[in-house]
Amino acid sequence: MTLHRPHGTLSTPSDVVSLTPRDAGWAYTGLRVLRIEAGGSRTVETGEFEAFVLPLAGSLSVEVGSERFELRGRDSVFTRVTDFAYVPRDATVVLVSEQGCEVALPMARCENRLTPKYGPAQDVPVEVRGSGNATRQVTNFGVPGVWDHADKLTACELITPDGNWSSYPPHKHDSSEPCEVENEEVYYFRIADRDQVTPSRTGFGFHRTYTGDGTIDEDVTVRDGDVFLIPRGYHGPCVAAPGYPMYYLNVLAGPGPERSMAFCDDPAHTWVRDSWAAQEQDPRCPVTTAEGRVK
Repeated sequence: MTLHRPHGTLSTPSDVVSLTPRDAGWAYTGLRVLRIEAGGSRTVETGEFEAFVLPLAGSLSVEVGSERFELRGRDSVFTRVTDFAYVPRDATVVLVSEQGCEVALPMARCENRLTPKYGPAQDVPVEVRGSGNATRQVTNFGVPGVWDHADKLTACELITPDGNWSSYPPHKHDSSEPCEVENEEVYYFRIADRDQVTPSRTGFGFHRTYTGDGTIDEDVTVRDGDVFLIPRGYHGPCVAAPGYPMYYLNVLAGPGPERSMAFCDDPAHTWVRDSWAAQEQDPRCPVTTAEGRVK
């Protein structure tokens, strides 16, 4: 079965995206994307999963037991770094939006029940990674060392300016030598239209995932709303077509006792990192901060 799940193939009558570990054929990582109409609400039972509540478009409130968080969102993933919240397993979560919103719930099956917690946008580090046409923005809202209030779940956002490459050099997070950690990973793509901010199915990009033994070898065109599953192997590059910036949400979880984003480059391409020292970073990055678009 292909690892590429085009827009609509993971939809249900209630969810834009509904991906469980069983759907993916693995054990830990999941993703839901919900739409809430203006003045509407959704109730989510987390069960054995912890989750982040991440606004993709619009704002909302999050109620978990006696806790209530107001999440100031954004017009789109290309306009601002957003507030978010962490919600634990075995919780009833009520999501309410006055103006309507679209919200992602990156999820991980876990054992320990933590407390709910609010993550303000102004505390989220925005990193400019790479150089030249491999320059991209990494929004590290839910990664170890920045957000340690999670049991298994790790998540971050990336924005790749149009024409640039990201997730490069190709790298992996699996149990094969010499990698230190095993993670199941989800890529959830949004592609901006010609205005650079409005997600649209018009634009496109490319994504590659492969293993050294050739058992996985996929080169796919991705469009707005597509999902790609990475159970193992090298992934990258993600290439944003000229004219169409690319966003993706990375969701990772695995069996290790500690959350980690450790990775191993494909040794054939790791030399590319050394070449960046002689190049200038793309001035279009960072694209966004907690205050909005930079340029």
